[in-house]
Amino acid sequence: MDEMTTLRELRANAPVPDRSALAAGRQRLIEAAGGAAARRGVRRLRADWRVAALGAAAAITVAAVLGTQFVDAAAPDRSGPATTTGTLRLDSPAEVLNRAADALEKQRAAPEPRDDQWIYTKTLMAQSPRKGSAVGRLVYDPDNWVPYDNSAAAKIGKDDDYRTSRQVYRAANELPDDPARLLAKVRSFYPTGNTAESPPEAEAQHSFRAMGLMVEAYPIAPAALARIYRALATVPGVHVTDHLVKDAAGREVIAITRKEDGSHEQREILLDPHDFRYAGMRFVVSEDYESTSSAGKVQFLSQKFKAGQIMLSEARVEAAVVDAKGEKP
Repeated sequence: MDEMTTLRELRANAPVPDRSALAAGRQRLIEAAGGAAARRGVRRLRADWRVAALGAAAAITVAAVLGTQFVDAAAPDRSGPATTTGTLRLDSPAEVLNRAADALEKQRAAPEPRDDQWIYTKTLMAQSPRKGSAVGRLVYDPDNWVPYDNSAAAKIGKDDDYRTSRQVYRAANELPDDPARLLAKVRSFYPTGNTAESPPEAEAQHSFRAMGLMVEAYPIAPAALARIYRALATVPGVHVTDHLVKDAAGREVIAITRKEDGSHEQREILLDPHDFRYAGMRFVVSEDYESTSSAGKVQFLSQKFKAGQIMLSEARVEAAVVDAKGEKP
């Protein structure tokens, strides 16, 4: 039986899972993308990538792009994007993020959602083709509704990175202006590992991962997001790609990047070049390398990866506060 038919049968009568139920599957998808090297390099992604692999079969659309190399095809544009504050040069993360903060500080915050309201998001996610797979590219395009005060899901476990929208909204509003103090607060809010299975991250990597989670949150007050961007610009190893890149939805976006410690990939936080809001995340190969999978002493699969190849890409195409599950803006 081919994989397309199997997936269609899997999802035939399956209900759509909510966001908090998908965390574990999302990590399995990440590990599948890069074998042992990916497991080492993105070990802390189990909760900040919340779309499942097989667990989200109810929300899967599969596109067979056989033999396609899923790489960044955006042509460099050194002039930078036109934004609400004029042309922006993409040659410094401090310039980009501070300009973004300046624009956000001029925006008025909407009222905080009520505890009985829901957060609606629509997300598209794509995975790089795997050698020997009949399916070249998997695309996940789920509608999702989560209670603003999702207290039950927040009790999943102390080591889980899941926080309710209400928790993040209020924590962001209380962040200090000082970048160093802000980063320390965010690291405490999204702690690093402390076991052999999930060892501690170095401070800079911990900061970038945790800040990515905070930036991804919805909703978040413009003034709070501005403070976060100013602090993000100070994280060691942070860069900005000098041209717009494509997200999983095909939109041109700004990529704020940092190479993952001990890995051949970099994590990218994607921002809309017009309003500087969160657009998505990517994991991109930062240097050519070869990965060999094995079972015991037997090596059975070797795959070469090229710099610029996109391993995972996620685009948030809609986000809104609604009054009931199932309601769309």
